[in-house]
Amino acid sequence: MRRVWRSRKALKGVTQWVIDWGVPMAVGAGLLYFYAARSASPSRVYKTFALIDPPHGALLWTASLIGWLLVPAIIGGFAGHVIATRISSAKSISTETLFRQRKLGQRIRPPGLIDDLRRYFHGPVAQQYFVDMWVRVAHRNDWDRAQDHWEVFIRDMVSTQQYAHLDRHECLRQAQGTARLALAVTARVGQCIVCERRR
Repeated sequence: MRRVWRSRKALKGVTQWVIDWGVPMAVGAGLLYFYAARSASPSRVYKTFALIDPPHGALLWTASLIGWLLVPAIIGGFAGHVIATRISSAKSISTETLFRQRKLGQRIRPPGLIDDLRRYFHGPVAQQYFVDMWVRVAHRNDWDRAQDHWEVFIRDMVSTQQYAHLDRHECLRQAQGTARLALAVTARVGQCIVCERRR
């Protein structure tokens, strides 16, 4: 579950915002609606939320306030972000994505997960070398800490600007390939960048 949560950083813009902020806000609004509907009728809660009827009671006042402030702000921010992203992406198309057409399956397929290092133990020689340096040398055979620091490094790496132009699958693949090369160098001398930053 932790790898799924950290892998969401490979998503871009609106999709990542919906997961990070939209879902918790929708859950909060749903809970508010549910509890307000227990004290009043569901249609009354809807009419108060939509600012059709005046609110009566604390829960209905809260629903009215959310309907008045939060809903237009979210819709306006969402629309502004989509428009700004479309304008900026139309002007800055990387040569890597030029003339490339993505099929619907590629667009809606969720991103992969950050690799589990245990799979590297029986993988190709390069992966075995990396996991040997990263787990045995840099983390003194502490697999849990090595996996945690690997996920943190990848999560933060895919959030950087250099991976912003890549799609979600290519972003994760390239970030992990680059991370294996970069982290193996410091791991060879027994150092972990994440350990050093967390001290």
